[in-house]
Amino acid sequence: MAGGGETVHRGDDVLPISVLTGFLGSGKTTFLRRGVSSPEFSDTAVLINEIGEIGLDHYLVETIDGPVLELPGGCLCCAVREDVAASLRALLARRGRGEGPPFRRIVIETTGLADPAPLLFTLGVDPMLEERLRLGRVVTMVDAVAGAATLDRFAEAVRQVAVADRLFVTKTDLAPCERGLLDRIEAINANAPCASASDAVDAAAMLFGTEPSILPRPNVHSAHGAHTHGVAAHAILLPRDGSRLDFARALGGLVRERGEDLLRIKGLMRFSDRSDRPAFIQGAQHTLFPPVWLERWPDEDRRSRLVFIVKDIALADILERFSFAGAEPYRPFTRSP
Repeated sequence: MAGGGETVHRGDDVLPISVLTGFLGSGKTTFLRRGVSSPEFSDTAVLINEIGEIGLDHYLVETIDGPVLELPGGCLCCAVREDVAASLRALLARRGRGEGPPFRRIVIETTGLADPAPLLFTLGVDPMLEERLRLGRVVTMVDAVAGAATLDRFAEAVRQVAVADRLFVTKTDLAPCERGLLDRIEAINANAPCASASDAVDAAAMLFGTEPSILPRPNVHSAHGAHTHGVAAHAILLPRDGSRLDFARALGGLVRERGEDLLRIKGLMRFSDRSDRPAFIQGAQHTLFPPVWLERWPDEDRRSRLVFIVKDIALADILERFSFAGAEPYRPFTRSP
């Protein structure tokens, strides 16, 4: 049985996969230690870069074989030492054969110096992974003690914040979460909710919440797409419906021409040939994930909305490509102090 009493299915079902990232010393180790020892992770496979790196050794209770280990909560832990796609394919193959504890979701922890965008790209270009996995959340940890200085010095830290769906500030027991740090985070990614990690008691809920973090909230005022290290967030609204072909041409052209600079794309689309349900769109760099058709809109606004996390791509360029739907800027929300 999975957490929450649901039956775990093996085989060809599509599994959610979430990504945990954050710069060196941001607290990913503490987060995972808390997570893997809890029953909420019993239906989760955890992929990490090196087992010794994140200090999970004293939690290991049984070596299944090779790099796959069973943890106390019943989840699996797999060391990713080379190719992440190969590790994921091997893990899914084990699941299909019914080997080891069952699981119905996966979390990947990146190294502290990693740019998450290439990992998201990998999940979309591998045919087997694209068929079997659905990208869930990207969760980024930011250190309250050194976070502001880290964001000023390291482009990788900026990208980790930029692609996040959820942001958690860690080490608030050692230092207060200064307004300056929150302003730096908001300048990079204003559409991802940010909270103190100490306030979140359920690590599984942090990584696999039920509602997608899709878009900024409307009807508020803030600076739009503030730049840092050339990274910006551009949110657009599409008041008129377009066909899936119109959308594919516009977004496909941007992907072909500026794929390296598209760190992440996500949003809701209402197409003229299927206006009854919204399509949740995600992409990273040169790849687009298959759309996920949602049962309902998350709010009363039924218009298409997209967020682009980019490097050195002007908002005007994006608006021009989506002019077929009357594209206009869509302002991000401002966080409360």
